[in-house]
Amino acid sequence: MFSRLRKDIQAVMERDPAAKSVLEVLLCYPGLHAVLLHRVAHAFYRRGWFLIARLISHFSRFLTGIEIHPGAKIGEGLFIDHGSGVVIGETAEIGNNVTIYQGVTLGGTGKEKGKRHPTIGNNVVISAGAKILGSFTVGDNSKIGAGSVVLKAVPPDSTVVGVPGKVVARNGRKVAPEGIPEIDLRHDLLPDPVAEALICMHGIIERLEKRVRYLEEQNSQLAGLHREELSNCKERCFLADGNI
Repeated sequence: MFSRLRKDIQAVMERDPAAKSVLEVLLCYPGLHAVLLHRVAHAFYRRGWFLIARLISHFSRFLTGIEIHPGAKIGEGLFIDHGSGVVIGETAEIGNNVTIYQGVTLGGTGKEKGKRHPTIGNNVVISAGAKILGSFTVGDNSKIGAGSVVLKAVPPDSTVVGVPGKVVARNGRKVAPEGIPEIDLRHDLLPDPVAEALICMHGIIERLEKRVRYLEEQNSQLAGLHREELSNCKERCFLADGNI
């Protein structure tokens, strides 16, 4: 228990530049409080004391604004930054050194029994407002973009953005010198497929507009030639009629 507490505190100190001291983290970080209370609730849940476990979970939600079902399995070094509105379902599984920002949901998609919530691998970063819904795995070292809705499995070392979520990058993460994966917290530097599609459409529209202008100019020139030829034809006909 104390070993996990030490790793949870270490995770906050390493990943939050605002953390000034261990005492501040212990007293002022609701994400840490939620994880600690969950570990207590989970211990009761595993022993079949479901009501006590749910009461502890309910108290934790009231205290921190973070709802973690006591049945969820959470590894070491989980960092819930800010945390307000985070929801983690009963059969969710979270690996080691995972970072979750505010408004994230690890939920299910229906009333099915058994495993119905996602499994999150190690060193995963889930940005603010992301929703991961269903019983599938998010691979190690992946990043989920802010506001994304993920409905299917994510391979390791992937970056997912959009609604529904799509993999837009793979194997793009840096590796620490000793071969230990570095947790990349730059969730602001993610590709934007919607913006890319709009840029592509803008380029197509520009080309179409140039083509239309060119065709209009050609048509105008042809119309001028036709008018000139018609005028010459009329003039020749008038002269011919006069000669007759």
